[in-house]
Amino acid sequence: MAPIDSDDNTTAGEGEELRAGRRRAARYVVPVAVMGVAAATIGLVPALADSGDPDLPKVTAEQLIEKIAKSDVEQLSGTIKISTDLGLPDLGGLESGLMSGMSGGPGSGGDEDGSAADPSAKLTELVTGTHTLRVAADGPDRQKLSLLENAAEYSLIHDGKDVWGYDSKSNEVYHATTSGSAEQPEKEVPATPKNFADQALKAVDDTTSVTVDGTAQVAGRDAYRLVIKPKQDGSTVGAISVAVDAETGMPLKFTLTPSSGGAAVVDAGFTKVSFAKPDASTFDFTPPKGAKVTEADEAPEHGRKAEGGLAEEMDGLKGKDGLKGTDGPKVIGEGWNSIATFDTGGQGLPTASAGGDLGGFLGSFGDQVKGDFGSGTVFKTRLVNALITDDGKVYAGAVTKDALVKAADAAQ
Repeated sequence: MAPIDSDDNTTAGEGEELRAGRRRAARYVVPVAVMGVAAATIGLVPALADSGDPDLPKVTAEQLIEKIAKSDVEQLSGTIKISTDLGLPDLGGLESGLMSGMSGGPGSGGDEDGSAADPSAKLTELVTGTHTLRVAADGPDRQKLSLLENAAEYSLIHDGKDVWGYDSKSNEVYHATTSGSAEQPEKEVPATPKNFADQALKAVDDTTSVTVDGTAQVAGRDAYRLVIKPKQDGSTVGAISVAVDAETGMPLKFTLTPSSGGAAVVDAGFTKVSFAKPDASTFDFTPPKGAKVTEADEAPEHGRKAEGGLAEEMDGLKGKDGLKGTDGPKVIGEGWNSIATFDTGGQGLPTASAGGDLGGFLGSFGDQVKGDFGSGTVFKTRLVNALITDDGKVYAGAVTKDALVKAADAAQ
């Protein structure tokens, strides 16, 4: 990994070792799920400070990144508040159509072939509005996330080889089993600041400035503020700020603000947190009497990928497993101006007549553009933009509309 731009100094050996440890993924900090065109994104948070700026020993940016990397917190419980403002239009009840389009098959959005407890559909609710989550973890084999709703609750529980999703509103249960093999990556509690901080640190390279910007107190705990900024023009990312627990190195809060200014795109952080071992009963689950139980091997194919959590579910722009058309996604550009592109094989944007509610919804917030590539439509959020050309090529990234058009022109 290229050097970090900071006022703090480290030895060459220390820096090189840290950089080598971070060469594990593409540079995208913002996970996305795209229906083949448009973006549903997650970034994070407004003000970090809860109450005052604690007096803590000085640390360098390299030391703080190393502290995060070495954090070995495996046991925790707490409450997270997450508020997302992507600038998307009101879905107006089209969520089921959008999810159906994203999955490419039946069973999403709660239709008769699917399950209201399927996490691949349920956790996408976090991309808009304000939500309260309860989380708990006890090592790599036991985690729980509960999404609190009005007079209802959705829970996702991982206990050993079993993964359960339960929607109390519909009294439906989704069940899957994990292989437990050595090749299977360890799971974390999804949708925590740590998930997003990990993604942010993977984006650090010589196009990035990383500094320590004072201290904060989050959920009653002393923390350092790590600030990550793109050096390049053309990115929609303004700055990322991570509150890092001074004792454990655990990210407690994550802030992403857009380059266009204004409020943060999303607010996500702990309001309460404990690093004590949760009670074993926290992870117990037995389907309630009368509940409809859907087994993963009986569910539509799209539902089987959801057990990895929200960050994995929306990991579309990292180029390995997401945004697949006729050709797999390719990355053009560098650093924060990187753009994922793929060819759908001539399948352009569905029209309102051909695509029904979904086609009309997508067209309602797209901008028509023209260039050497021909013509197409750009779909915008406050963070991630996507261009789909009329001949079915897709360009998506945390970059401006002009950058997408230039990339499409250059590809001719």
